[in-house]
Amino acid sequence: MKNVFAYGDQKEFRKTVTDSDIAAFNGEVVHPVCSTFALARDVEWTTRQFAIDMCESGEEGIGTYLEIHHDAPARVGEEICIRGVVESLNGNKLICTFEVRAGERLVAHGRTAQKILKKELLQSILSQ
Repeated sequence: MKNVFAYGDQKEFRKTVTDSDIAAFNGEVVHPVCSTFALARDVEWTTRQFAIDMCESGEEGIGTYLEIHHDAPARVGEEICIRGVVESLNGNKLICTFEVRAGERLVAHGRTAQKILKKELLQSILSQ
C-alpha cells in the first residue's frame, strides 16, 4: 500500500442529477429529487479514488463504513459536487469525511471508511 495522502487531502467528483438518481422503489417515484442511495453510490465512488491511488499491484480497496446525513434536496438537472477529505489513515484503514453541495446548498455530509487488502485475502473473505 502506498501512503500517498495526508490529513486534509481532497478529491472531488461532479455530476448532474438525472432521472435515474431519483428516489423510487419498485418503479414508484417517492420524491422527484436525488435519492439518498444515489448520493451514497456517488460518495463511495468519490472517496474510493483515494483507495485506487493507494493500492499497489495485488491490492484492492473495499468500503467498510458509510454514514450519510441527507440535508437538502438536489433536483434533476442540478450539478452536485462531492468533496471527499482524508480524515485519518491508520494502517490499512482510510477514513474520509465528505460534503455534497448543489451550488452553495449543503445536500449531504458524512463519513466513509475503506480498507486496503491483498486481493487474495479479499477473495477469500468474499467467497465464504
